[in-house]
Amino acid sequence: MKKILLAYDGGEPAKRALEQTIELATRFEAQVGVISVVPVRSGRTAIDPWDDRTVHAEELLEARRALREAGIEAEMLEPGGDVARTIERVADERGYDTIVIGTRGVRSLARTLQGSVSEHVASHAHVTVVVAR
Repeated sequence: MKKILLAYDGGEPAKRALEQTIELATRFEAQVGVISVVPVRSGRTAIDPWDDRTVHAEELLEARRALREAGIEAEMLEPGGDVARTIERVADERGYDTIVIGTRGVRSLARTLQGSVSEHVASHAHVTVVVAR
């Protein structure tokens, strides 16, 4: 484990993933990147007006502060796109060997209707995926 990509959206599951990332990065002396994907969807409104780059920038600053307090300098990434696929693509393109992501614990019906980012990443990424619960 040399290079960890933390998927971060500021929610409680992401905060658990952040704690796990700090623990792993410290233990393995790994480099860390933090990604907060601005969702872009097809249709009339491509970007959710309540989920814009400003929100993601604030989330990244929050993660950066927590990582710095733990003595970790991290690369901050704020791409737009399909959330799960963008996390997977960035991990591949930038050479991350591990992705850490939180899970919302969505019940099976909701997961079927809206999909699960953590489930998609865990089953499609080409690297090790740690799902923080």
